[in-house]
Amino acid sequence: MRVKQISVFLENKVGRLSEVTRILGEEGINIRALSIADTTEFGILRMIVDKPDSAYKVLKDKGFATSMTDVLAVEVEDKPGGLAKVLEVLKEAGINVEYVYAFVTPSGKNALVVIRVEKMEEGEKVLTNAGVRLLPPEEVYAL
Repeated sequence: MRVKQISVFLENKVGRLSEVTRILGEEGINIRALSIADTTEFGILRMIVDKPDSAYKVLKDKGFATSMTDVLAVEVEDKPGGLAKVLEVLKEAGINVEYVYAFVTPSGKNALVVIRVEKMEEGEKVLTNAGVRLLPPEEVYAL
């Protein structure tokens, strides 16, 4: 089960991140998780939002370089070594992890980890077969 992630290319300038979040807020789009990878010149904002198709459209319409990517939303025990177990499954299958970001779910029992792997279909199968719970998109968007 894949979740849609919105990625936005941002110049490393004052107010660019604020502008994105303001636009999404005005459109009633809620950010569920985010990560920013940056350099001195630019950053890539990666987000899980409750309305990915709407977010993609509004940001594109406002002139932002935006893309939509499939990622895996994995439930991980919120305890030491929880993430390591999931990553070990991928390592053993020879699946490279491109990036990861996470947040704790409201229950406080588990963490939600967003993972992008090179071989998405294979990653889904390997994790599912190992008993790792992949959250369906509607559940992630509703968090």
